[in-house]
Amino acid sequence: MIVMAAGAALGGLDRVFGNRLGLGEQFEKGFMLLGPMALSMAGMICLAPALAKALGAVIVPLYRAVGVDPAMFGSFLSIDMGGYQLAKELASDPAVGSYAGIVVAAIFGCTLVFTVPVGMGMIDEAGRGPFARGTMLGLAAMPVGLIAGGLACGLTVLDCLWQNVPIFLLALLLLLGLWKIPRQMVKGFCLLSEGLKVLITAGLILAAVEYMTGWNPIPGMAPIGDAMSTVASIGVVMLGSLPVAELLRRALERPFALLGGAIGLSSRGITGMLVCLATPLPILSTWSGLAEKDQTAIAAFLVSGSSLLAAHMGFVLGVEPEMLGALAAGKLCGALAAAALAVWVQRDRRPRPAGQAGGGGRP
Repeated sequence: MIVMAAGAALGGLDRVFGNRLGLGEQFEKGFMLLGPMALSMAGMICLAPALAKALGAVIVPLYRAVGVDPAMFGSFLSIDMGGYQLAKELASDPAVGSYAGIVVAAIFGCTLVFTVPVGMGMIDEAGRGPFARGTMLGLAAMPVGLIAGGLACGLTVLDCLWQNVPIFLLALLLLLGLWKIPRQMVKGFCLLSEGLKVLITAGLILAAVEYMTGWNPIPGMAPIGDAMSTVASIGVVMLGSLPVAELLRRALERPFALLGGAIGLSSRGITGMLVCLATPLPILSTWSGLAEKDQTAIAAFLVSGSSLLAAHMGFVLGVEPEMLGALAAGKLCGALAAAALAVWVQRDRRPRPAGQAGGGGRP
């Protein structure tokens, strides 16, 4: 938090003096993200207690029957889209609740409900093949991050593997789907994204009506004031985390470019991974300009590494600061393992521009 506070001070002072260092812009961006974050998070945070109560009758007995903590169901949602709150509400063991809601939700939940739907929606048809291939490699390497994060939470390797059985099964289905029916999977992810948007918006509407009229249509919903307080605490941390992330990007850009040359990726590919630790949106918006090997490696890296230094770090510092080490261990270990796997798989392939056909006309 001291580091984030220093980042906020540097960013704020740079804004006062005309954004000469480019940190003032990051300071402003952190504050401007309050609106989008509230729109995507508040409704689900309000609904989480009611959803936990409604799902508890089915999910809790089912998960307990196979020896898995019901908190793991919450990790199907992203950490900052209700996954944390749902995991904590369903948890039998508070430690597993924190692990599921922070580590697993930040890796698998974020991939399921944010990275893949948003990525598939932003990328053109030519770039979806490498993106899907990289996502499959990222899912294959995901257990490395889940185990590393679990160990940092105090769980054993066996605990991590067993608690994640439902996650592994769903990840296997995603792997098969992206491999066999990629077009249908794109449509499915888009439908999932729209469904979550409807649910989150409905929660926001109901919470706003309760706040303004006192009428509570769904007993058990969290007050919107509590949800907005959570969002605000994340936004405050973002004032510092985005300038810190920008400084880190600049400091590591040259070493990472040299590393890229050594392992067969371009400097843009390595720098793209570093940017994705803050947010994947800039890279996704310029996806077509990347070489195919870079696209595959970045997509693999995104599965675990997406948004660590901004939204996810800010969220954890706002709700459970002591879990920051577990979050960082899980996401970084999973992301680096995925990138290494992507480099190894593509070690004999010559780099070529995105969308250019290889031998035999195959993409």
